[in-house]
Amino acid sequence: MASEQDEDSEAFQADAANDQSWQDDELRLIFTCCHPALSTEAQIALTLREICGLTTEQIAKAFLTSPVTIAQRIVRAKNKIRDAAIPYEIPTAEQLPERLDAVLKVIYLLFNEGYSQSSGDQLLCAELCAQAIRLGYLLLELQPDTETMGLLALLLLQESRRFARIDQQGDLILLADQDRSLWDQALIQQGVQLVERSLTGRRIGPYGLQAAIAALHAESPDAASTDWPQIVALYDLLYRFEASPVVLLNRAVAISMAQGPAAALPLLLALQQSGELAQYHLLDAALADLHQKLGHNQQAKLYYQNALSKTSQQAEQRFLQKQLGTLG
Repeated sequence: MASEQDEDSEAFQADAANDQSWQDDELRLIFTCCHPALSTEAQIALTLREICGLTTEQIAKAFLTSPVTIAQRIVRAKNKIRDAAIPYEIPTAEQLPERLDAVLKVIYLLFNEGYSQSSGDQLLCAELCAQAIRLGYLLLELQPDTETMGLLALLLLQESRRFARIDQQGDLILLADQDRSLWDQALIQQGVQLVERSLTGRRIGPYGLQAAIAALHAESPDAASTDWPQIVALYDLLYRFEASPVVLLNRAVAISMAQGPAAALPLLLALQQSGELAQYHLLDAALADLHQKLGHNQQAKLYYQNALSKTSQQAEQRFLQKQLGTLG
């Protein structure tokens, strides 16, 4: 029978091993904050606010809801932690998998805010993107799950286009119009390799599928060569994992590229009718684009104006104003 001294020694060694696995304070705090006693939405909102430093307004944009709703969600989460005396401690290795999905979402939304800021004059925030990518690399070392690979692949592939996404004035350049010689081929190569590893694993999920879509864009020499039918098929599969209206919006845009704007317009109108994206300016922008391509200039103007009223991101506002200008 082991003595108390032996048991104390073993416990100390286990704690030391657990501490050594945490090479980054921020990632440790993210896992600590993503406590399964809270709802997933509360975990993510609380972590983005308290650990990652996003504002309530930025988090609300990520969730397509109001700042008031997010503020209430965070307050309720803090109250639950206090009232239920939820221990605020580093999870053990056995507890990591149950927290992984929330942590992945935190890193994903953190990157998204850097990739396309929800407000202000600058479209991009390189620091937030770099912060998310650094966390993605650390998470892959800690939890080499196929979805962790998929998320990191997605971030790298999106980041590869950063220098081509805006012009010298900071104005937005659409994917089809970007100078692909400015895309970072080293990041694309890393991202594609991770996508391939992710999709051959046992757990294929939404991040791996989004990364596969990004890889098809990244490997196309020009916009005309993009395999849009394959992208539509990947969005079909993605919707099985993540039945969100944003996925339907992106799928409809892909269908417009594969089959023409007339094929996609009824899909976007149905999405508008559902009301789920009532305050999402990108739905209005997509509707405006399809109407413009179909020669419906009055409808296009209306939707561009609607999109303008729903975004406080100045680079996007300038882009939408330019599109309105082309309509006369």
